[in-house]
Amino acid sequence: MIQTVMALVGDIGGTNARFALVKPGSTELTEIVTLKCADYENIEFACQAYFEQVGIQGVEQACLAFACPVQQEEIRLTNNPWCFTRRSLKEALGLTSLKIVNDFTAMALGMLNLKPEEKIQFGGGEGLTDMARLVIGPGTGLGVSGLIKANDDWIPLASEGGHINFAPIDELDVIIWRHLHSRFGRVSVERLLCGQGLVNLYEALAEHTRFEPQFTHPSEVVEAALNATDPRAVEALDRFCRILGTVAGDNVLTLGARGGVYLCGGILPRVREFFLQSSFREAFEAKGRFVGYMESIPVWLCVAEQPGLVGAAAALFNEEVAG
Repeated sequence: MIQTVMALVGDIGGTNARFALVKPGSTELTEIVTLKCADYENIEFACQAYFEQVGIQGVEQACLAFACPVQQEEIRLTNNPWCFTRRSLKEALGLTSLKIVNDFTAMALGMLNLKPEEKIQFGGGEGLTDMARLVIGPGTGLGVSGLIKANDDWIPLASEGGHINFAPIDELDVIIWRHLHSRFGRVSVERLLCGQGLVNLYEALAEHTRFEPQFTHPSEVVEAALNATDPRAVEALDRFCRILGTVAGDNVLTLGARGGVYLCGGILPRVREFFLQSSFREAFEAKGRFVGYMESIPVWLCVAEQPGLVGAAAALFNEEVAG
């Protein structure tokens, strides 16, 4: 084992815990490792496993981004059973400095560091330079954040926008809502716009067409949709893209995000070509009297490999980001 002057950064969601080392003040990642959350009892055990895997005793500084609210002393992940306190984690890892941020706060900062080849524009114009930008992305859950310009800096917003109510737009949406309401009561947009949300959509459509569901995992629905082997899977993925367009458009109006929209998360890059041919943009712009407002707003699909880790590295020494 070796000692290091590097800092630890992490991007921890419901399924995966991604870690890397960075030099203080840099966003250049080294020793990138992805661990399965289910393999570890809690975050400190995952961190220790990471240290052992890369051959270091530990670090003094860390910035970890979690998919949950992070304002309190106790951190409880939304789609993951891990629960801990800031103090206990700091002591367990022997840290002198620990910053904890929301995963989509880190993701928003990561968007500011994208290279041109790491994003694909999907409609719209150039966007208004100094206006707010929306960051939204489906993965194990649905993350929502924003970027607000303040003098020469961009301030990331911490948000739980994935848990707003799902608002049906057409009759099929109503059928889907009824199916989910019977199961969950309140229906948030995250019930549809995440990995399990794809399964929920598929099951709702199967029930509507009196078809016995064949798939229970998001990857199975995606594979069947991309290969067009099951019409319900194809319709589920298309409806997923359409609802994402509607929700992203609503958030643009709420935030005034005329600077553009970054789409990220683990699902969309895997279905890139399907998504770019989907009805996302149509639903995104379908805002009645504000169609013209929406048509000019650029949407970028992020295809970078580790934007959350880069954002955590950016947050580590950013005094504007509380942690």
